[in-house]
Amino acid sequence: MSFVDVFLANLSEHPDRAFVTEVFCTGLAPGKERLVPTRGGRLREMIEQARHALRAAGVKPGDRVVLVAPNSARWVACDVAILAEGATCVPMYARQAASELVAMMRDCDPRVVIVDGAPLADAIAAHAPPAPMIQLDALFAGHPPSALEPARRVEASDVVTIIYTSGSSGEPKGVMTSVANVEHMLPVLDAKLRELTGTSGGRDRVFHYLPFCFAGSRMVLWACLFRANGLFLSTSLDDLARELRVAAPEYFLNVPALLERVRAGVEKKLAERPLPVRMLYERAIEAFRRERAGIARKRDRALLAAAKSALFPKIREQIGHQITGLICGSAPLAEETQAWFSDLVGIPVYQVYGLTETTAIVSIDRVDGVVPGRVGHPIAGCDVRLGDHGELQIRGPNVFRGYFRRDTATRDAFTDDGWFRTGDQATIDTRGLLRIIGRVKNILVPSSGHNVAPEPIEQMIMERVPSASHAVVIGHGRPYLVALLAGTGDRAAIDRAIDEVNEALPHYRRIRKVHVHDDPLTIESGMLTANQKLRRHEIEAHFAREIDALYA
Repeated sequence: MSFVDVFLANLSEHPDRAFVTEVFCTGLAPGKERLVPTRGGRLREMIEQARHALRAAGVKPGDRVVLVAPNSARWVACDVAILAEGATCVPMYARQAASELVAMMRDCDPRVVIVDGAPLADAIAAHAPPAPMIQLDALFAGHPPSALEPARRVEASDVVTIIYTSGSSGEPKGVMTSVANVEHMLPVLDAKLRELTGTSGGRDRVFHYLPFCFAGSRMVLWACLFRANGLFLSTSLDDLARELRVAAPEYFLNVPALLERVRAGVEKKLAERPLPVRMLYERAIEAFRRERAGIARKRDRALLAAAKSALFPKIREQIGHQITGLICGSAPLAEETQAWFSDLVGIPVYQVYGLTETTAIVSIDRVDGVVPGRVGHPIAGCDVRLGDHGELQIRGPNVFRGYFRRDTATRDAFTDDGWFRTGDQATIDTRGLLRIIGRVKNILVPSSGHNVAPEPIEQMIMERVPSASHAVVIGHGRPYLVALLAGTGDRAAIDRAIDEVNEALPHYRRIRKVHVHDDPLTIESGMLTANQKLRRHEIEAHFAREIDALYA
């Protein structure tokens, strides 16, 4: 019985359970928000409708089918339908530039391309896609079939999905994930979720806002289907705070940027409160930092106790009293932010680390072993080691089959003895906990000759400059390090924050000059990847004049 068979069986066994609930808030008055559930029986019918339409379009087992659409119940039905037909789903990000989408389509050579709506179809058509397009509506236009069919048989080595890497340092490559990869990962995820939540699934309130075209998001979706658990879906990132209040989830997957934004929003509201409240918070944070540094005084502990009793419970209520934990991945989370949520607000944050090439996950925090700044222990079956320059290397059944039609890139991704090279610089402590420092290829070597990972310094800056949306440290081959900050803020306050950062750093890692740019870095500008990672080369090229001025 394949994992797709499990999905279909769960939908049939729970026809009245809401497996996908879309949350609508945009344009609606407070109290008028809508929850639109798609129950197991209806989702099963939609899958069969889509399977029939795919066959009519000539899709056969082993074919590749591109899916370009925002998250929805129809996306879920389409994805499972492609899998049930024995085809390979190639999900793509609907907000990505049409020219980039078509370049990936040409690379994967699909049988058909499924798109969400006429505007997106027209934009893609202007770049001559390599396969016929079907709008998502058409998949569900026919009558539901009278009989439900089992999924087509698949082999462990079959490719179930090809997910294109973000392309932060070059053109995207299609990562091939096999049946065996997924069938190893789903029971592991089920066990981890049981540990984190204390439940066996089925009735957990889970919210999701990240696009399903990313590996981590896909595993969240598939884990819910595997556990017969419902999923609340965001329909507009512009109303994310309202959606969270309406969905009232117990846990959900996050990226660090959202948690930083939540903390910054709390601090902005506190800045508008009466002076005694502001002073209590500010002094509590100072005491918190001294406590974390191991230099807390008796009055610091008393102050923290008072703040945890009088102030932080109210903050937790604002964020969501029902939240039992937050799962955070995609990039390293700042230690202080993780500790702020866990130790002050009382909401545990569990870090997860992985890559598309590792079926999304390498390590996850344990409930009884969370250490801020670490990304947990390796999952069952996954071996880790450190190679040259501290590069983390992986071996296990979660490691991908290779890059689609890129034999040389696949060979280069592995060591001679078969370990996958993650490209991430890491440490492993005596307890087996992983810490991700940064990308090996991002290491800066100033003219002093020192090796400097920019990511930890960028995290420190972001902690102390809440008005900044991004921080980028630059200095490879230069006499000293400088930083670009995107976002508004008081320049004097920024300079003080940089001084605080520098105090904790050796001379060769200190930031000597800063350029502040009012506008945020965006996906549309080409300076962020589709999953919000920095495109450093493009950023440096765009700000070349400003960077040169910092070294003048």
